[in-house]
Amino acid sequence: MTELGSGGAVRLLRARVVPLSAPPASYTTAVERYLTGAGIAKSSARIYRISLTTWGWMLAGEPAPTGPARRGAKPPVFPVTAMEDPALPEVLVELAAARADEMDADAVNRELSIARKAIGWWQRQGWIEGDPTIGIERRPAPPDRTKALAENQITALWRLDVALREKTFWKMLYESAARADEVLCLNVEDLYPQDKRGKITAKGGATEWIHWQSGTAQLLPRLIARRTRGPLFLTDRRAPAGTATLDVCEETGRARLSYRRAEEIFEENTRLLANPLASPEDIEDLDGWTLHRLRHSALTHDAEGGTSTPMLLARSRHASVRSLERYARPGVDAVARDNRVDCETREVS
Repeated sequence: MTELGSGGAVRLLRARVVPLSAPPASYTTAVERYLTGAGIAKSSARIYRISLTTWGWMLAGEPAPTGPARRGAKPPVFPVTAMEDPALPEVLVELAAARADEMDADAVNRELSIARKAIGWWQRQGWIEGDPTIGIERRPAPPDRTKALAENQITALWRLDVALREKTFWKMLYESAARADEVLCLNVEDLYPQDKRGKITAKGGATEWIHWQSGTAQLLPRLIARRTRGPLFLTDRRAPAGTATLDVCEETGRARLSYRRAEEIFEENTRLLANPLASPEDIEDLDGWTLHRLRHSALTHDAEGGTSTPMLLARSRHASVRSLERYARPGVDAVARDNRVDCETREVS
């Protein structure tokens, strides 16, 4: 549709999208409608929900809580149409900048990308017209060349005095090189212990296999106990009212362990390993490792050990060989070994 503007210029008018359905009463409902309506895979839905919950605070004009304050925090309740407030984009620019100062660039960029996907879907439903994140730019994320843990760091990780659930979860992540959200979505009935493999829902919703080794195989029977169905990795307490049936163990009444809680536990327990020169008294001010580093380390160690490209593709479940480049860079142990060999060669000559 066009109209004649001043000076005879033709202006293109934006046609209003006719809503496919009535806008949800609240932002929280809009998030759930997006996750189901957009076909987000179960293995990704947890991460999307966490990111969109974080954005719920900022879209309400408030800073999102960080650190321990995140646990149990509920975003403000507001209608999805409140995102049409013309003053909101400017407020979001300031809130996003403040959050970027506290979080790493990868996490901030991932949250922004997820928020924009949801906003685009809501626009297509006709629930909102504008994009309040339009003034926010992605943060530059310099490459981290230290993501692969050294072998002695992996060994130290296995020596930590942690619960059986954590021992099994971490060992499975490293031995399978699987993504943490995929493993957390495993149910007991998805496992084939005799074959050391399990059936997961991967990115895009495809059903694929992950394989583990003897370390995980020895721990699994104790973790499963006599359970035959339900989430493999459970919380320590009973599931709160309203938890989805698929995320509750019928035999124990406990809920599926969330990605956010699993990440918090790993980060807290690895602070001293990540900062070997630090004092235990300073542990509250330290940062530990992320769960993704177990996957990155496993694939890097595989590449260093001579694993073929087709096998690396199968293990990582990447579709492109180019995606393997990040793991093909030798880790600290491989460089150290090469340096020792080079020094010994020079001494002999």
